[in-house]
Amino acid sequence: MSTEAALAADARSPFEQLRFARRVILAESQALARVADRLDGEFCRAVQLLIECRGNVIVSGIGKAGLVGQKIMATLASTGTPSHYLHPAEALHGDLGRVRPGDVALILSLSGETDEVVRLLPALAEIGVPVVAIIGSAESTLGRAAAAAIELGPMEEACALRLAPSTSTTAMLAVGDALALLVSRLRGFSREDFARFHPAGNLGYQLSKVDQHMRPLAQCRVAADEQTVREVLIGASVPGRRSGATMMVDAEGKLSGIFTDSDLARLFERRRDRDLDRPIGQVMTRDPLRVESGSPMVDAVALMAGRKISELPVVDAQGRPLGLLDITDVVALLPKESAQDGPALVSNGKSAAWRVVGERERD
Repeated sequence: MSTEAALAADARSPFEQLRFARRVILAESQALARVADRLDGEFCRAVQLLIECRGNVIVSGIGKAGLVGQKIMATLASTGTPSHYLHPAEALHGDLGRVRPGDVALILSLSGETDEVVRLLPALAEIGVPVVAIIGSAESTLGRAAAAAIELGPMEEACALRLAPSTSTTAMLAVGDALALLVSRLRGFSREDFARFHPAGNLGYQLSKVDQHMRPLAQCRVAADEQTVREVLIGASVPGRRSGATMMVDAEGKLSGIFTDSDLARLFERRRDRDLDRPIGQVMTRDPLRVESGSPMVDAVALMAGRKISELPVVDAQGRPLGLLDITDVVALLPKESAQDGPALVSNGKSAAWRVVGERERD
């Protein structure tokens, strides 16, 4: 039986499978630690080239290195550094037209001698595009041609045959992430910038503002706090989706309280039918939780989860209601386990955009 066949037979055991998997992960993590220790002035020079880039960062590489390069390109683009991917072979057949003076090339190659990559270097030099290289050895052809050469050092692949790119591509990806995220930080890329580049999906939803997702005032039930409960129930109807709360306003139009379907149910459960003809201000929740216009959606969701509330008014700077966040609109964003001691807010280094004005206990 060949060595490969013997290894394959051993791998059928769950114990051996887990041992091999752990060995792969440990080998890659140890390689990352060595690469981190090797970082030097060349890394800082690469960062400076990317910071000073007035065009696009052109990411290139072939094979597995090229696939890793595409992920790095995506990270650069999403964190504020304009970039796109250029396949080395396609570049030699016309795609070099994408490259302009002012661009910077980021090229990945463990050997630094890949034919398609090496043939690309004179063309980039002629255009005047400096090269940042992520490579195994700075003494390779690519390393010598680069304006900044980030050297990974000797790499032993984690696969049983020591052939499949694994440790090396993991190291390239980590270095690429380090470059992209440091450049982003130095450029002052903000949470708001990130939200602008990620408008779709769950991530974009959480990073957006409450104004984009609240039910506008025209779709909300609003009533004066001097009206009776019965008057509010009869008169505060609106078309469209029904929310489980009515926002109450004072004589100046400012939010003074909130009255929910649960409050109404509580009146009936406690046989307080006579309260239906009392001013609603006497039975509503005064000074309810609210968020101001422009608050991050993620903070509003954390507040709703932490305080276990189903409706959250949105107000302007003067405290006048602008709309309402309803639990049915944000349920997909709520954490699986709500915070036990209040909202787990995500800080952006500034004062929180929402404020708790007060909430009396419902009787």
